[in-house]
Amino acid sequence: MDKKLTFHKPLFEEAAKLAEIYALRNNKTCDSTVLDTYIWKDLYNTEIYIEDEAAIILMKDDKGYFAAMPYCREEKLPEYFGLLRNYFKEELHSPLRIDLADEDALKALNLLENKDFEIEEEFDLKDYLYDAEELRTLPGKKYQKKRNLINKFMKEYEGRWEYKTLCCVDEYFLEEFMKKWVEIRLSEGVDSKDTLIIEKNGVIEMLRNCDKVTFRIGGIFIDEMLEAFTIGSYNSREKMAVISIEKGNSAIPGIYQVINQQFLLNSYEDAELVNREDDMGIEGLRQAKESYNPVGYARKYRVCEKTV
Repeated sequence: MDKKLTFHKPLFEEAAKLAEIYALRNNKTCDSTVLDTYIWKDLYNTEIYIEDEAAIILMKDDKGYFAAMPYCREEKLPEYFGLLRNYFKEELHSPLRIDLADEDALKALNLLENKDFEIEEEFDLKDYLYDAEELRTLPGKKYQKKRNLINKFMKEYEGRWEYKTLCCVDEYFLEEFMKKWVEIRLSEGVDSKDTLIIEKNGVIEMLRNCDKVTFRIGGIFIDEMLEAFTIGSYNSREKMAVISIEKGNSAIPGIYQVINQQFLLNSYEDAELVNREDDMGIEGLRQAKESYNPVGYARKYRVCEKTV
């Protein structure tokens, strides 16, 4: 008898278990860690089905329901993919749609050769992958501009700046920073208000549950005021640091380069790979990510079941 998929809102008490499940197979995308699941759960109306060694993430946007590729051991992918496909058919009365499917899963399921599905690469959502040691040391001519900005920052703010590893007790600084960040972005008309508020609330809620979700935070303080911070998590299977949040005062030249380097030096000294997520199709963000010389990309795909 087929298993019945019953979904519920993600609980922070399940985060540790989800993290174990996410690491059961190779997956170099940022979705291989749970941080994004919790930060963006309200934006996508996220619900989960979880058992001992498998999890299925169901989401919804203005086009309807969609899912993530099932999280489980690779040899179990066909089973849970079939369960998900049947759930869409029997319960949602809709063809299956999966967003952000990773290449390893497509290959394991032979989906590229399956005529029942349309596979489309989501070009703007590919994650940028970097050599971790290069980002820590910034060697050679290709990183000269980065080193110059860092040196300028350190000279200008000598004796006034400090890198700190943050935790839950620093929630006040992070909340105040996020409030100012939202105000600035709204005044610039860069992002939608709903998205900014959801991100702010997601980060704050995660901070308040830091005893349940594993992540690390680093901040740059100037004159004892927080001017940049970043949040990341670690994929031990891939030895990969995933940088989910990085925000700084753009009026301070070099601050992004400093927080980028200092975070890896202080929090992920053993990482071999760094995933700095996607550029969302934003040209300025694309240029910034390319300037760090990625060694590859974690490409993602939309999987849509064809209708008869």
